Amino acid sequence: MVKFTLRLPEDLHQRLTDQAATDRRSLNSEMLHLLEVGLGVVPSGTPDRPGGDSASPAPLRGSGHSPRP
Repeated sequence: MVKFTLRLPEDLHQRLTDQAATDRRSLNSEMLHLLEVGLGVVPSGTPDRPGGDSASPAPLRGSGHSPRP
């Protein structure tokens, strides 16, 4: 797993934080989900994968109701 620093505008950070809370995910898991859906790694309608921030290489799956920017 790679770690890196990401600078976000405050309003985007707040939107991500709000959406993560709505989807009952950590901010990290929400961002991974949105990136994977945006890149077409997982279909947007797949159910959540239990475990949230697991280091498992399996792709994260979301509920499909996260708005895309």
